[in-house]
Amino acid sequence: MSRADRVACEDVVMFVNAAIASTAQREFRSDAAAQRLSLGFLHEYVLGNYRDLYAATLALDVNDRNAALVVTNLLRTAREASAAQRTVEGRLIAARLRSLPPQRVYGVLRELRRLRINNRRTRAVVRDWVAARPDPAFDAIKYRRSLSVAARHNHLPLPGEVGTVLFDWRRPKRYETPMLEAWRRAHYEQRALYELPYTVAEGELAAGTRRPPAVRRPAAERVSPAVRQLVATLGDVPVVVLGRRADVLAWNTAGHALFAGHLNPEIPQRSNPHPNMARLVFLDAHTRDLYADWPTKARAVVATLRMASGQHPDDPLMAALVGELTVRSPEFATMWADHRVKVGGDTVYQMRHPLVGAMDVTQQTLRTDDDQTVVIATTEPGSASHAAMTLLVHGAVTTRAGAAQPLARRE
Repeated sequence: MSRADRVACEDVVMFVNAAIASTAQREFRSDAAAQRLSLGFLHEYVLGNYRDLYAATLALDVNDRNAALVVTNLLRTAREASAAQRTVEGRLIAARLRSLPPQRVYGVLRELRRLRINNRRTRAVVRDWVAARPDPAFDAIKYRRSLSVAARHNHLPLPGEVGTVLFDWRRPKRYETPMLEAWRRAHYEQRALYELPYTVAEGELAAGTRRPPAVRRPAAERVSPAVRQLVATLGDVPVVVLGRRADVLAWNTAGHALFAGHLNPEIPQRSNPHPNMARLVFLDAHTRDLYADWPTKARAVVATLRMASGQHPDDPLMAALVGELTVRSPEFATMWADHRVKVGGDTVYQMRHPLVGAMDVTQQTLRTDDDQTVVIATTEPGSASHAAMTLLVHGAVTTRAGAAQPLARRE
């Protein structure tokens, strides 16, 4: 045996010994921090020099913590492996995940999200593991936060009521799945706790007796005076001001008539939450019918929303919006998985307005310093589209002025 082979054997034996014995506490060092640093470096060293042997340790009796770290590191560095290596590693990872406790696997999924590892191979591994879980309803309650994180990050198709309980659990009045229904009733009926598995009931009881951590909600978005001045200056040109989550913060009379004439024109000022353009495009029949090529408009909305989601990854309202649309719209779920982003620009859409018919409308977007979007709709001067737009705006302005004018008092 050459000296190099002897050194390689010593390195691998040392790593396997550490992976079996060490749990990053104080087995070989004076404190846990030093132990974690040493163990982390050992993982990186063996991964960089002996990748095939590093992956093969998943088939050995290494402890759960080190197995989880090996899985994370292999997925994190997938680009450095050949196609043949990725195939072997995928099988080893899948087999080891099946043998790990679910709480350990969900810890791996949370770490993958933190590291923003979201390639096709990782999504396939996560999808297969979640699909193989024996009771999705149990996981949706016991590991609710972790499963929702994994579902959003990896675009997982969730069966039946599981997606609803994760992202829109307050909406149903009753669940057909007995465990989910017992969990729903346990929020107000103590007897329902006894219908849940012990580990779930214990967690629900503990959650009910401790004060939940404060969640800082994002500040309400407001339109600045400068943007309101811009909207007023544009006059009868249709304008809509959108927040970073596509909430309609303001529109002028023409913008309301073009994009949402079926809604109350005062709704952006009066309602909270505001009407949301993404919800309208995917869930509102009137808005859907406005666009002759609806899929193109829908993909543009998803791409813009994905860019905003990447810029604000910790926004709970953004996460709730994406989760709701994923559950309620299969088209949104499919388009969201494409990972397309949109920075802005001009796009021409053929719009089929119920009052004036078809128009070719250019939608131009401007970004403000407050991370808001001003959408301006224009038509080609002298065209039939321009004539239809003029008719629509004139009718809307006249109707609005008539509604605002008080009735004359009779003597």
